[in-house]
Amino acid sequence: MSTPDTSRFVRVRVDLVLEIDDEEAVTGAALQALAEDPDLPDAERARAERAVTEDTAEALAHLVDPFDLVGAVPGAALQQASWSSERIDYDPDAPEWELGEDDDYDDDEGEGGGSRVDGEEMTAG
Repeated sequence: MSTPDTSRFVRVRVDLVLEIDDEEAVTGAALQALAEDPDLPDAERARAERAVTEDTAEALAHLVDPFDLVGAVPGAALQQASWSSERIDYDPDAPEWELGEDDDYDDDEGEGGGSRVDGEEMTAG
């Protein structure tokens, strides 16, 4: 399906909203992951440990890894990833939290695809 005019690169955008009901568990898991990382220099480890201890959102950012999400996808290799986390006010019934406003789950050419955990839509392209 790839032609010379078609890029081999695909951007996948994912927005997740997680409810943290045990901040100590998240922080502890992040500290454990940092302690077990043999490639992390001591100075960076100390800075990261302070950050995850002070902010659960920062701890979560250390635990969520895009490489884990796509590492087992056959025929694809992750080229670049960027992610962050932040505390937000969340009301699932508020209009601004409607999923899919900017998403094309089925675009004009029938490509794309998506899934929604909220049970409203599950499609594949």
